[in-house]
Amino acid sequence: MLDKVWGRHQITEVVGEHLLYSDYLLLHEGARHAFDAMSATGRTVHRPHQVLACADHYVQTHHRSSGVQAIADLSIRGMLERFERNAKAHGLPYFGSSHPQQGIMHVVAPELGLTQPGLLIVGADSHTTTHGAFGCLAFGVGASDALHVLATQSLWMRKPKIMRISVEGALSRHVTAKDLVLTLITHIGAEAGIGHIIEFAGSAVRAMSMEGRMTLCNMAVEAGALSGLVSPDQITFDYLHGCQYAPKDADWDQAVAYWKDLVSDVEAHYDHEVTIDAASIAPSVTWGTHLHQTAVIDAVVPDPQNFAVGEARDDVESALQYMGLKPGTPLTSIAIDRVFIGSCTNSRIEDLRAAAAIARQGKAVVPAWVVPGSMTVKRQAEAEGLDRLFIEAGFEWHDAGCSMCTAINGDHLAEWERCASTSNRNFVGRQGRNGRTHILSPAMAAAAALTGRLTDIRSFG
Repeated sequence: MLDKVWGRHQITEVVGEHLLYSDYLLLHEGARHAFDAMSATGRTVHRPHQVLACADHYVQTHHRSSGVQAIADLSIRGMLERFERNAKAHGLPYFGSSHPQQGIMHVVAPELGLTQPGLLIVGADSHTTTHGAFGCLAFGVGASDALHVLATQSLWMRKPKIMRISVEGALSRHVTAKDLVLTLITHIGAEAGIGHIIEFAGSAVRAMSMEGRMTLCNMAVEAGALSGLVSPDQITFDYLHGCQYAPKDADWDQAVAYWKDLVSDVEAHYDHEVTIDAASIAPSVTWGTHLHQTAVIDAVVPDPQNFAVGEARDDVESALQYMGLKPGTPLTSIAIDRVFIGSCTNSRIEDLRAAAAIARQGKAVVPAWVVPGSMTVKRQAEAEGLDRLFIEAGFEWHDAGCSMCTAINGDHLAEWERCASTSNRNFVGRQGRNGRTHILSPAMAAAAALTGRLTDIRSFG
């Protein structure tokens, strides 16, 4: 599959470096350096309508009706204002804080139907890997590559290796794509994917919804991979059909005919292959400061003495010290201070439905935020009454944005606060200075809000 998409986008090759055509470039407010370089060199955007500009990282998720001018932090306000000026100056489609379809770019592009099988999509954010769930090649780039795409709609890169991870069988009840990918990273390590693209395959992946597949590919980068891929199928086509920018009528039939060919051939070669039994995966949660420091929810905090002397043991000791945890402590006894349900990993309508199904069973005993991934998701959730379920259960209902996942928008943990979070990273300070993060699924996060501690979701109906 990688070869098929790569071949359609290769323009030329020079000594192992490939010049690739990019179908779309996704940008957020942090892309100011690329725009500054454009201005300094007098360049213009080569194909403006193939660039998507989304205000998501720095945008506020509450009291938004007051407008950008009401943001007290002048640096954040300046980022948003500069981003809007740059987008308008270059004629880019701009999804600002007041746009009815504003949201996290990795949520907005798929729901608009811009993300399609067979495309090459790059973004100024590492979690651009999300879009690989549709059978397209998608990955994050730095400012210099973003500048190159803005100016030429192309970029140079070396072709990565390919790893296939097959998940066979059926996932157990209450086990989600989030549990699967956390288990996977624990199994293969946080650096196993370096230099690779991961193709997710197997019966468990084929049975997943598009939301689940997007969660998998979103976190492929957390295993060190350049991107993730899932073969497009009828689930993909059904998701895209009728979307605003999806092909229509005869173009749709022609597109689907091409998309159906975007599968790996039976005799395809992989540099590495891993097979996982879906039945072996259980609801999981991180206990440390790296995603591979994950355990099933009914386990205990590990003892550093059980790890080999050296870097592995040192990492565990350091993680437990930062997280304020003692070896042998049951994970289900760890009290939390806050819950965050959101991020480009788990903020789609399916995620909110799963969290609401738990939230409706009680009342939150700690502060809990629900932040939809886009204003489109927010409206759909409100049409289904999910917002009322959350509010009645004591959760806060926010506008769309990255919020506490990036913690650069006014939404962050207080020092040493412990958070049950549906985001994608748990490293030191990710959600705020000295904040402590436990990564888990939306349903597990909602359960933690009701109990005030990490909780085995299997104890809920």
